[in-house]
Amino acid sequence: MKNIVLFGPPGAGKGTQAEVLKEKYNLVHISTGDVFRYNIKNKTELGTLAKSYMDKGHLVPDEVTIDMLNAEVDKNSAANGFIFDGFPRTAAQAEALEELMNKKNSQINAMVALEVEDEILVGRLLERGKSSGRADDANEEVIRERIAEYYRKTDVLKEFYMAQGKYHGVDGVGSIEEITGRLSKVIDNI
Repeated sequence: MKNIVLFGPPGAGKGTQAEVLKEKYNLVHISTGDVFRYNIKNKTELGTLAKSYMDKGHLVPDEVTIDMLNAEVDKNSAANGFIFDGFPRTAAQAEALEELMNKKNSQINAMVALEVEDEILVGRLLERGKSSGRADDANEEVIRERIAEYYRKTDVLKEFYMAQGKYHGVDGVGSIEEITGRLSKVIDNI
């Protein structure tokens, strides 16, 4: 079983690469955003609880998020592994994810981070904003803040996984195929 935490700043290509990698390695892609939307839309007990926090402008507690991820992992118990996208975001969440995987007699094998220069990210997001309809992709100031926030929050995760020898930075610039090739070299060796 291969379990990967896929990371990268906004616009790095995580969604695109997660789709390619899940097919190539027969992994289940767990996007925290998708899991939240599914649970809220379907009014699950966890979705209702998460929405109660979000409606007040509060962050959803880690325990609720972990419970949602646990349900996703359980739903896919026969999987060859998982690609976690959007989680963890803090050291406490990384520890909670480790604990969850330990309970499943598994582990996180690698954190793979797509590395892309800020100016390229800004250009990609502005371009995506022309067709995505996402307001946060149309404003350069907002884009730059999202990128800065990513770095502020993820430095601690980089250190967390580096200390375990599980951090792998991958050049996220080039064609989809070139980037997939670089990611595959890392995944094939874990």
